[in-house]
Amino acid sequence: MVFKRLLGSIGIGGPTVDTVLAPGAVLPGGHLAGEVRLKGGKAAFDVEHITLELVARVEAETSDGEHEGVVIFDRFNVGGGFPLGEGEERSVPFAVALPWETPVTELYGQALGIVLGVRTELGVAGARDKGDLDPLTVGPLPVQEAVLEALGQLGFGFKSADLEYGRIGGTGQQLPFYQEIELTPTPQYAHVMRQIEVTFLANPGGMEVVLEADKPRGFFSSGHDALTRFTVSHAGVEGRDWTVEVDGWMRQLAAGRGARTVPAPHGPGDAYGSHAHKAEHGQVRHGSGPGPGMGTVVAAGAAGLAVGVVGGMVAAEVVDEVGDFFESDDEESETDEEA
Repeated sequence: MVFKRLLGSIGIGGPTVDTVLAPGAVLPGGHLAGEVRLKGGKAAFDVEHITLELVARVEAETSDGEHEGVVIFDRFNVGGGFPLGEGEERSVPFAVALPWETPVTELYGQALGIVLGVRTELGVAGARDKGDLDPLTVGPLPVQEAVLEALGQLGFGFKSADLEYGRIGGTGQQLPFYQEIELTPTPQYAHVMRQIEVTFLANPGGMEVVLEADKPRGFFSSGHDALTRFTVSHAGVEGRDWTVEVDGWMRQLAAGRGARTVPAPHGPGDAYGSHAHKAEHGQVRHGSGPGPGMGTVVAAGAAGLAVGVVGGMVAAEVVDEVGDFFESDDEESETDEEA
């Protein structure tokens, strides 16, 4: 999808900017390619810089309740330092590397409800304008897909996915938020787990898989969460029996072996989001019948996800201003005509 917007800080007669991303999903740690298309206005301008911002909708819970907002999680200067003549058309190609922890937005072609975007900032004549916003689609790395497929084969069901503002203690997390994929347990584990949350923290050498089980309250005990973490390599994905390996992880989590148990939250958390207790987790471990597979599970579950989004953005902070994240071509055209 291509969006157009008049450079508002310059006013009527200013240049316009279109950012066109290469088609298809990109992978975490992979290269995002495309081009920024500029068209000069009714006068010549000096283009000082063209900057791409990666933005994400995130959730956070603080003492005053739950909030949603947008976080900038990377910036790239892809051009600038040239004049743009009156009515001149110019294309600036780019290829930038996504952070390894970039969240996955789709699995097997089904949207997970995670909203990412690429915003283009154009600096002209000492003014800046965030004049273009395009949706960013990110697919899973092979090892992420293998783990999720194994969970589907084991019978775990896809429930939802979101981005939580905060950090998981004891990990190599780089971004100011992390992705949680929520799953419903198999009947085998339903009596000891109400739901499972999976977080992937990828890096160039491999990936940390953080598992959290929401354990129900017992007659003589309060509810609690069990967390454990495993590290896996990007290499040799096809040569491993992931169903057996992941089943072993879940058995350990259910039994509490290698897992840290913490009290379940009963109210709003702190700046670490709804699962602030994850920040305390520092233990590292290396290390039922077949179901329908996560592809089928996601196809059934993701269709019902609400993909609401919010506007406003500040670096490494969550804001509360609610609005439309992506505007339609019709809305943009109306804005241009009115300008």
